Amino acid sequence: MSSDEHLRHAALTWTHGLVFEGGAPKGHSITLDGDSTEGPSPMVALLLAAAACMGADVVSILDKMRAGLTGCRIEATGTRRAEHPKRYTDIRFVFRMSGSALDEAKARRAVDLSLERYCSVVHSLAPDLAVSYDLTLS
Repeated sequence: MSSDEHLRHAALTWTHGLVFEGGAPKGHSITLDGDSTEGPSPMVALLLAAAACMGADVVSILDKMRAGLTGCRIEATGTRRAEHPKRYTDIRFVFRMSGSALDEAKARRAVDLSLERYCSVVHSLAPDLAVSYDLTLS
């Protein structure tokens, strides 16, 4: 039996069409739309969740490295299977970062640590998912 500190809860309410509103109880809500007209689709939201999870890891790690991070943009592209379930077979991230004491070795170390050890979202996906990344520093 797991303790409550390890539990997470979310709820969605259908509003109309393929549009749902939801989030954590007493937390912020988001709109998800299967047609992608009023909000991101669930599959795009999954890419955003993976990118945000990795981004939080990378920012935290680079802060501990005293890299002076001043900017970070993460783009995510996923390739889906043609047949059902149309899950992602691979995801590619592009990290664009800047910082006063940031170099490629620190940036790559932070991204690698996130991918290999810390990113809960990526590690929650199918184990055969191919994940790769590119890095640009400015």
